[in-house]
Amino acid sequence: MKTIDQQTILVTGGARGLGAAIARTFARAGATVAVNYFESADRAHALSEEFPGKIFAYQADVRRQQTVRQMVDQITTELGAPTVVIHNALASYQFNGDARDHLEALTYDAFLAQTEVGVGGLLNVMQACLPAMKAAGCGHVVVIGTNLVQHPVVPYHDYTANKAALLALVRTSAKDLGHFGIRVNMVSGGLLRTTDASAATPDAVFDLIAQQTPLGHVTTPKELADAVLFFASPWSRAITGQNLVVDGGLTCN
Repeated sequence: MKTIDQQTILVTGGARGLGAAIARTFARAGATVAVNYFESADRAHALSEEFPGKIFAYQADVRRQQTVRQMVDQITTELGAPTVVIHNALASYQFNGDARDHLEALTYDAFLAQTEVGVGGLLNVMQACLPAMKAAGCGHVVVIGTNLVQHPVVPYHDYTANKAALLALVRTSAKDLGHFGIRVNMVSGGLLRTTDASAATPDAVFDLIAQQTPLGHVTTPKELADAVLFFASPWSRAITGQNLVVDGGLTCN
């Protein structure tokens, strides 16, 4: 089994927020990181300049199967086939309980917008990367989830339903791919302090969460990225189909 510094890592939605924290964490561990972005070109290229020779930017809409396959082909040619995929891509979302879509006004299109990027994006990326993983006899897929599936303290219906569907796909994929040496897991954070999506959250909400959390503070993107690194490493070689909640103990599985 390859160590982190011997692998090419693909991070979807990797140009900003949690994705950028994950990309930095893997680059510091010695990996070659392909950062996928949709619209955040400036941030993606800034990351590559921050880690020259370690982080590389690739544009693709993960909702589009052919575009994803072209991106993976380019990464394979330039960096080597990705053996670790971190699916972090998220449709535009703001965590603001006061401004959320309430059930009475919610449309099914809101669910589709989330699942096209979440579930559809994961399916497209896995299908593009699986041939090389199968040929290598190993691979790791880590999907970013949320503790709202276990503890929906704020009812973000469309966002949470997408993450719940992703968790189901993680578990069925782990069953389907295990005999190829490919592992599939989820790392679920709570509200992170701070990402673009959580920037709209009032400070009072962060403070309240910190008070309710056993470790006494709100989880940071860097802390969650460290857990992702663990799942992609040989240290977790016997773990698949699991969902690790990283929120300082706020949610107990």
